[in-house]
Amino acid sequence: MYTFSVWAPNASSVDLVLRDGVLPMDSTTDGWWERKVVEAHHDTDYAFSVDGSDPLPDPRSAWQPNGVSGFSRMFDPDRFEWTDDNWAGRDVHGSVFYELHIGTFTPEGTLDAASENLDYLAVLGVEVVSLLPVAAFPGVHGWGYDGVDLYAVHHPYGGPEALQRFVDRCHDAGLAVCLDVVYNHLGPSGNYLSSFGPYFTDKHSTPWGPAVNLDDTGSTEVRRWICDNALRWFRDFHFDALRLDAVHALVDDSPTHLLQQLSTETAALSKELGRPLGLVAESDLNDPRMIEAVSAGGMGMTAQWSDDFHHALHALLTGERFGYYVDFGDPAVFAKTLTRVFMHDGTYSTFRGKTWGHQIDPRKHQGGSFLAYTANHDQIGNRALGDRPALTPGQQAIAAALVLTSPYTPMLFMGEEWGASTPWRFFTDFDDPELADAVRNGRRQEFAEFGWDAEEIPDPQDPETWRSSVLDWSELDEAPHREVLAWYRHLLTFRARMPELRDDRLDSVQVAFDPAGNWVVVTRGSLRVVANLAAEPAEVPVDEVPTYVVMSFGAVELADRAVRLPGHSVAVVAV
Repeated sequence: MYTFSVWAPNASSVDLVLRDGVLPMDSTTDGWWERKVVEAHHDTDYAFSVDGSDPLPDPRSAWQPNGVSGFSRMFDPDRFEWTDDNWAGRDVHGSVFYELHIGTFTPEGTLDAASENLDYLAVLGVEVVSLLPVAAFPGVHGWGYDGVDLYAVHHPYGGPEALQRFVDRCHDAGLAVCLDVVYNHLGPSGNYLSSFGPYFTDKHSTPWGPAVNLDDTGSTEVRRWICDNALRWFRDFHFDALRLDAVHALVDDSPTHLLQQLSTETAALSKELGRPLGLVAESDLNDPRMIEAVSAGGMGMTAQWSDDFHHALHALLTGERFGYYVDFGDPAVFAKTLTRVFMHDGTYSTFRGKTWGHQIDPRKHQGGSFLAYTANHDQIGNRALGDRPALTPGQQAIAAALVLTSPYTPMLFMGEEWGASTPWRFFTDFDDPELADAVRNGRRQEFAEFGWDAEEIPDPQDPETWRSSVLDWSELDEAPHREVLAWYRHLLTFRARMPELRDDRLDSVQVAFDPAGNWVVVTRGSLRVVANLAAEPAEVPVDEVPTYVVMSFGAVELADRAVRLPGHSVAVVAV
């Protein structure tokens, strides 16, 4: 016997719709409806009818094999035979993240296909596989940030059992797994939550429409819906961490912020399971409260992304100064973000048109609480053409060295490690013609404001936009890509073996630079990371006499208190 339940506080009647009949449900307490069914089991299809509506999918559906508008299907997570009993978990602090998108990581675009490359990632030196969202969304291909069934695993990826297999295989390969979850909004197509109850509120708004109801009437159950979702990924799918998308858009005036509630409940589950569980926030607030303990008035996140570091490094290497890069590019700015995380920490942000952010205190905030990267899905996919940074192999090597020798928790974006030439574009697969046109035209209009010709902007709905974003693994056989990959592997191996490079004290890092932006030297204990940012050879001064070259990308020579490097090259030397 199984008890079906659904929260529909404003309904006069709710029916359970099965393939062979309709059964009325009983109103219980706090807006919940229930119905016991003797014959229900794993694989049973069902839906709900609210006040005589058409059949609607379960807001907590784990499986949508017929699309986001179809019947839900029962899934028993306990049927899977896990083999990771000896997996002790992994603290995300300082661990090497690798962000990947299931639909473009392999030509097949499935979880099972992605698992075939796990040994490659382990040998590379990756420690945490970070999956972009897998919650069910409309169509076959998409980023996943327009998910509408947050408990379900996108069926074209393989469905819920395939996700369990993937995590189990990751743990077998020694890899932790982080899942990107989106609680700040839901997609525009296939979202039926409002038919059930006040999942959204007009009290606040977001860039994507009405805000998720975190502090209005009915918010207790909506918050429970979110927290139960997060805990379920940890408990039933054995995830090690969650990446929380755009938490600054979680508008919540409650005495206890949703993030604080989630942090407290995650900590309790971590104690129960006996392994570390991480919460990694994407936040635009530049506020260290995000990673401070709930008991100290913070949000309790384990770590957060550091976009300011990305912007500073990207602008320094590429020379781009448009949009939010306008305040970045100066080597002094890069030095600040390498030692104090935020560029905007109570300073004026030109892009925002206001003073922004708060200062980090190196006496209490650790670098491992912040993720550093040269690229991620946002910083590539939200460019007009979805192009990766236009860097020479030498510049790519410099970027990798500055990230992987930083005091931060490093993250790579799939294919970066071999200098992949494939773009990663914005793509969708909506079947509603009006919505498809709105997305297509909105994308073109957005970039037309920056001077782009509308015809140059890839059509998100064109299947070729998705296909062009799939990694080309054959590039690993080409000499330039092999050279870059060897550099990443060497760096990651060296980082794992050198305590100085895993020291995440912010005040353990010093940065010297040429004010003109031609070179930069980073001190990490007895090591100096020496980078020639210019295209021409240079002799870069160091503070002590270098004794030997630990590793280099390009032929280098040691001199008295200097290192001679070719253009666009980098070396790690000992002093």
